Amino acid sequence: MTEDAFHLTSHDVRAQEFQRSLRGYDTTQVDEFKQRMAEEIDRLVRDRVQLDERVKGMSEQLRSYRDRERAMNDALVSAQQLRSEAQTQADREREVTLREAETQAERILMEARAEAERLLLQARTDEQRLLQGNEMVRRQFMGYLASFRQMLERQLHEVEALGVESANASDHASEQAYHRQR
Repeated sequence: MTEDAFHLTSHDVRAQEFQRSLRGYDTTQVDEFKQRMAEEIDRLVRDRVQLDERVKGMSEQLRSYRDRERAMNDALVSAQQLRSEAQTQADREREVTLREAETQAERILMEARAEAERLLLQARTDEQRLLQGNEMVRRQFMGYLASFRQMLERQLHEVEALGVESANASDHASEQAYHRQR
């Protein structure tokens, strides 16, 4: 079963009804289990929303750093154009200013890139942790389904055995009644 094909919500768990039978499950225990499952699903959904918001915030921060880098590159180009226009007026002053601007731009650029790489690594780590968490929950759910299926099959065999015993008892009672009449 793929994730796209099966989406279980806390509402689905709370709304699920089961048929009542003579030898069925304790309805209180079933209701308590449904409530616990619904609460766990709600908690997992809240956790995922928080992590999604965190990843979104980090992506926006990364976009901001990239915009700053672009702006710095634009500023560097503008400074070079200004240098060409003002070259005759301020050769020495231009060289000093340009060197300071380039040094500062490189430092800020290096800091921005380092921060962007750090945020990207952190986002990848968070993504990996989320994927591992999702896989763990999926495995637990599949294990629960398998054990639930086995339990249901055992119950079905017990019900079938009771039916056979009931039929045998009925046949035996009929034979005794027949022998008493003779």
